[in-house]
Amino acid sequence: MEFISGEILTEDGFVTGHLRVEDHSMVGGLEKGTTPKKPIATGLIIPTCINAHTHLGDSFIRYHHLQLPRNVKELVAPPGGLKHRMLKQATEQEILRGIQDSLQEMRTSGTSCFCDFREGGFLGIYQIRKALKHCPMEAVILSRPAQMTYDKDELNQLLENSNGIGLSSISDWEPSEIEKVATHVRKKNKLFALHASEVEREDIDQILNLKPNLLIHMIAATPADLQRVKEASIPIVLCPRSYLFFRLKHNLELMRKIGVTLLLGTDNGMINTPDVLEEVNVLRKNTTFTIEELLTMVTFTPRKALNLTDCIQARDLSEKYIVLERDSLKLIYASE
Repeated sequence: MEFISGEILTEDGFVTGHLRVEDHSMVGGLEKGTTPKKPIATGLIIPTCINAHTHLGDSFIRYHHLQLPRNVKELVAPPGGLKHRMLKQATEQEILRGIQDSLQEMRTSGTSCFCDFREGGFLGIYQIRKALKHCPMEAVILSRPAQMTYDKDELNQLLENSNGIGLSSISDWEPSEIEKVATHVRKKNKLFALHASEVEREDIDQILNLKPNLLIHMIAATPADLQRVKEASIPIVLCPRSYLFFRLKHNLELMRKIGVTLLLGTDNGMINTPDVLEEVNVLRKNTTFTIEELLTMVTFTPRKALNLTDCIQARDLSEKYIVLERDSLKLIYASE
């Protein structure tokens, strides 16, 4: 029998102890105190990470080594942003290679599941599923209509083949059209997620009336907006490296003070590597969040927010674990 030891992250915080392992798999639960013999790895022991917001379809753009505009609208806003123009021009093989490379990067950095916003209608779903065929990663796939209009038949097809719908923002849609989409998704009991108040504050009433399960960004929201989001029990996904890239001001300390439920994601694959622990490192250096709070944002909190122990994945991912070096958060050991 072998052991790993250190500070073990639980839902109640860190506990010093050890785990028994056999062939890299956990045998039994947490045991407090010193290990009976020298551990094979020592560090921060946490469940595998969940990357709560990715756009893997644009990962291929990294290989073009372009000087990307640091303006959100110019780079990523549909339909005319650089990202969307390049997606239209790219071959399927090029897009697939970018996605596959990002999947491998996530695996080697301790991520076992990710929540991806899929552009391109049904073709986008097909591409991510094809990339996942030979990669043991779990995915929550949030698809998106090919056009920013409501089409009942298209939405039924998307929802039959994905975990829900992930849209850009209310600013990109006609209110009546996005309301139809949100209502349809709720009727199908699927996830509805939305980018919101990223660069400029958007109408919180319109956002909340859509009853989203998940909001992305909200960094331009007011204290009153955030309080209402908290009262509605809607989690917010933060992408700190993306805000640094776009030089966006953020209100993360305010979110912490108000007590909004927070998750972390890596956002666009063309800008950042999909290693969500790098998001943890950015916040660790530049905010007052504790390491316990930050690691919870990439482990227990997203599992609950995305129902990862429930119907979506139909099994408990918390049995997977990784060991991180305390200072750098580099992966030093992983279960299989």
